[in-house]
Amino acid sequence: TESDERQTMSIGSQIKEMKALATRDHLYIKDIKEESHSAKISGQRPIFNQLIGDLKQGVFNGILTWAPDRLSRNAGDLGILVDLMDQGKLIHIKTFSQSFSNNPNEKFLLMILGSQAKLENDNRGINVKRGIRAKCEMGWRPGMPPMGYYNRSFAGIRDIVVDPDRGDTIKEMFIKVAEDKYSGRKIIRWFKEIGFTTRVGRDPTLSQVYLMLKNPFYYGEFEYPTKSGHWYKGKHPPLVTKEIFNRVQKQLIVPKKSKWGEKNFHYKNIFKCATCGMNILGEEKNRKLKNGGRRKHIYYHCAKQVFDICREPYISEEDLVRKIIKYIELIEKSNPKVIQISEKLKIKINNYRSIRDKVLIYQNINPDDIEITFTEYIRHILYNGNALDKREAIKSLNIQLYIHEREIITK
Repeated sequence: TESDERQTMSIGSQIKEMKALATRDHLYIKDIKEESHSAKISGQRPIFNQLIGDLKQGVFNGILTWAPDRLSRNAGDLGILVDLMDQGKLIHIKTFSQSFSNNPNEKFLLMILGSQAKLENDNRGINVKRGIRAKCEMGWRPGMPPMGYYNRSFAGIRDIVVDPDRGDTIKEMFIKVAEDKYSGRKIIRWFKEIGFTTRVGRDPTLSQVYLMLKNPFYYGEFEYPTKSGHWYKGKHPPLVTKEIFNRVQKQLIVPKKSKWGEKNFHYKNIFKCATCGMNILGEEKNRKLKNGGRRKHIYYHCAKQVFDICREPYISEEDLVRKIIKYIELIEKSNPKVIQISEKLKIKINNYRSIRDKVLIYQNINPDDIEITFTEYIRHILYNGNALDKREAIKSLNIQLYIHEREIITK
């Protein structure tokens, strides 16, 4: 079988007719195999492949089918059937109006009918593509139109019209982005406030919002197929002008991200937000000074990947360092077993100890009188170490740390 509109007879009707033929001709039906799958591509039909396997194993030696094109519309599957006939494993193929046995003339006829089915299938594909291309040239985009439109069929005429329930909202969305500088997340919040949903009654996702904002269909042009480079002027009524659309595209341009390591976000992705569980990210801000200069500040905050309205406040890097030292000092006193010092980290602590001891001796202080603590090493690394040493030292706690109201906690 193929799709319903191309099917001349349902599978149930085919089975009924072939059962009647088997009764009339005294044929024993060992099994009925039913599959709704196109026969135009070789090796893509599981039930047909099972049928071939059963023939090879001798489960049965004949096939009863409505027509030859039900078995194959491609050269690969057709060749397998003929090979099985040559091997004597497939003795007979019987259709409603024809029979094919293992003799040259009937095998030749089977191959002609199979090839004819393939030719018809190939031509159908060409005709469908030609029809789609003609439709595009007429100004009508094939398939489901984007949100804000719907396909209309009236008195034999098919066109694309504005959705009265969503069209005005989509138009307003473009204006809010172009004129009020709305972001995608702000559009999502606005949609929730006004109760706007998709055709199936769901809340639009952030990716859907950006796809709509980047879709030229809304100002009257479309590309088909996507990324083909073939552009057409649509006959559908545009929701926005090209000027508004271009302003939206400028608003959507995101500054190119720096490569990892270019900015000193030493504590990026180490902590998680206690409210929503997302990663804590770093952000650099420049504050203008009275003398005209600028001062760089680094802040850490929730990534807000799930909950755009997460209320966890920013924390400055200086404050975060103080809170890390305070937390590790508390852990070292209350539960030192939590701290898992690797062999690599032990070497670094010993290196720090040797440097510290030299300083103490220089100050006429006996190093043995002052015990080195992990907190002391952390303090030294956080203020003087590189990004790798800082991250390694914090991760030696072997527990996930969270930030809540600018404080470090565990769950």
